[in-house]
Amino acid sequence: MTVSLFDQFMSPTLLGIPLIALAITLPWIMYPAPTTRWLNSRFLALQGWFINRFTQQLLLPLSLGGHKWAALLTSLMIFLITMNMLGLLPYTFTPTTQLSLNLGLATPLWLATVIIGMRNQPTHALGHLLPEGTPGPLIPVLIVIETISLFIRPLALGVRLTANLTAGHLLIQLISTAAFVLLSSMPTVALLTSTVLVLLTLLEVAVAMIQAYVFVLLLTLYLQENG
Repeated sequence: MTVSLFDQFMSPTLLGIPLIALAITLPWIMYPAPTTRWLNSRFLALQGWFINRFTQQLLLPLSLGGHKWAALLTSLMIFLITMNMLGLLPYTFTPTTQLSLNLGLATPLWLATVIIGMRNQPTHALGHLLPEGTPGPLIPVLIVIETISLFIRPLALGVRLTANLTAGHLLIQLISTAAFVLLSSMPTVALLTSTVLVLLTLLEVAVAMIQAYVFVLLLTLYLQENG
């Protein structure tokens, strides 16, 4: 029986219990908690430096009100990076290849930015639906188009993360299968294919980090627009 390549993206179960809950919980127990010691370990010091630099870089263009999102956005960034990186290990499951999970993260956060904009400055928030200087006959059409683009934002966030990770995992599986099949008949070609596989894996490591950063960066742009 031929197994579909997309079977690897099905949520595994054990005794009828979805293991996606375990995959989501694992990132939170991997990082050590801060201690009360005067001097932290090297790992804690590096972790604190990364969090401080990332928070400073990400929230620099935001107003003081948007700085309240620092802990949430930083935690989300670390959470996504960890899940994406763990999904590259053998015999693991990547929860961020599930569109339902990504939409579950994107939709409430996007909606929160919209609600904040409507509450703090409704005129400015509604002004984005109609560019300045629009001719009269085009006003209804542009309002409809901008409204549709506004509601498509969470879908774009979720689909972007899902598509990039799914495509990378499919390429890794296809190339690794080709290298395994060619090993007995054409060892030289199999060696070249394995080299491509190693390079692709390194690329996927970069993609796993970049896509998590892009996800959070777009949320900060939405917050900057409505904050």
